[in-house]
Amino acid sequence: MTGLTVGKIAEITQGNLFGGGEDRAVTGAVIDSRKAAPGFMFCALPGERVDGHDYIATALAAGASCALAARVPEGVTGSVIVVPDVQRAMALLAAHCRAQFTGPVVGIVGSSGKTTTKEMCACVLAEHYNTLRTEGNLNNELGVPLTLFRIDSGTQAAVVELGISDFGEMHRLGAMARPDIAVYTLIGRSHLNALHDLDGVLKAKTELLDEMSPDALVIVNGDDAKLATLTSRQRLIKYGIGESNDVRAENVRLADGVSFDVVRGERRFTVSVNAFGRQLISAALAAACVGMELGLTDVQIAAGVAKYAPVGRRTSVIRTGSITIIDDCYNSNPDSANLAIDSASDLGGRLVCILGDMLNLGPESAAMHREVGERASSHGALLLTAGEESRVMGGTHFDTRDELIAALPEHIRPGDTILVKASHAMGFEAVTDALKELFK
Repeated sequence: MTGLTVGKIAEITQGNLFGGGEDRAVTGAVIDSRKAAPGFMFCALPGERVDGHDYIATALAAGASCALAARVPEGVTGSVIVVPDVQRAMALLAAHCRAQFTGPVVGIVGSSGKTTTKEMCACVLAEHYNTLRTEGNLNNELGVPLTLFRIDSGTQAAVVELGISDFGEMHRLGAMARPDIAVYTLIGRSHLNALHDLDGVLKAKTELLDEMSPDALVIVNGDDAKLATLTSRQRLIKYGIGESNDVRAENVRLADGVSFDVVRGERRFTVSVNAFGRQLISAALAAACVGMELGLTDVQIAAGVAKYAPVGRRTSVIRTGSITIIDDCYNSNPDSANLAIDSASDLGGRLVCILGDMLNLGPESAAMHREVGERASSHGALLLTAGEESRVMGGTHFDTRDELIAALPEHIRPGDTILVKASHAMGFEAVTDALKELFK
């Protein structure tokens, strides 16, 4: 936030200010009162277990310039901007912050690979620009405003991850972020309980194009069947391994890391990623496309790609001395799970796939779980599963994650390469932690 005051925010959000303080500067915003500090605005949101309004006094006492809220709690005397809907007010303010920013904004969209691609693009752009990026995966209707609020006078470029689970959400995110460049990673089988099928996923994801200028750029994974046929009023660039793509990966080399040649017409240079997984090919290609479009040199792009590091529990390779663990516990859907199994098989050793439920897949969930189980079997993997949905995958099934963990010593042996993957709600981080402790 740059140049905003309490009074100006009240005007932008169409709120009523109580408690004065119109001229007080606001330099940031938080939704957690424990992070409140001088100059910040505390956004009081109702939650499933707690109501942010109960913490307005705490935030103001910590020095917050004001609170954005639906009401003024009894006894609160500091500056409170009252609006009918706090989340809607945050969206209005985020759109204002974006409108004041003149640097390039890159939006990252897709069913999987968003955070990896976001990090890769940000690493590349950081070689030339002071680049703001989405923290972690704060990519929804609360996370996107919090990202845009962080734009300040020193920001030169921004990479914003945009995640949805239903129709209409991308319109709202797009109205805030207004990307100059949209990067599409994959149209895959996620959130099918709401989006129904791949055509529904494509429709929901491409709502973003309606919110972008006709002069904007759309960069898509041309190896993806749905994205390969996409048309838009914006200029379109396709990346991938296939010959028909505008930007291609050639001479791909896979080991503990990934390296390949980026080819665009007569332009050719090599990039290397010091991380694991075939999905990094697409992420690095997308980042190269963004870098080339924004004027970075081959050397700058390669240097940025080389600085990428996995975020959270996303495809991290852990070597304990006796086993190799691929910790990919952050989330899972059929497409990302199949790719993770293929990638894990590249590392050698006996392949063990420890897989949990993939959630929110709709009525075809059982068939998709069976498909992933068959992919593991096609690689000759020992398959261990836990959870109700994953029961149909085959292999050795456990009713609960804890029962699976208890059985690890009898199934795992030195030299194994072990993929651990499930939807985040399954808590399979505990499986990885148990493996590290058992085989340290």
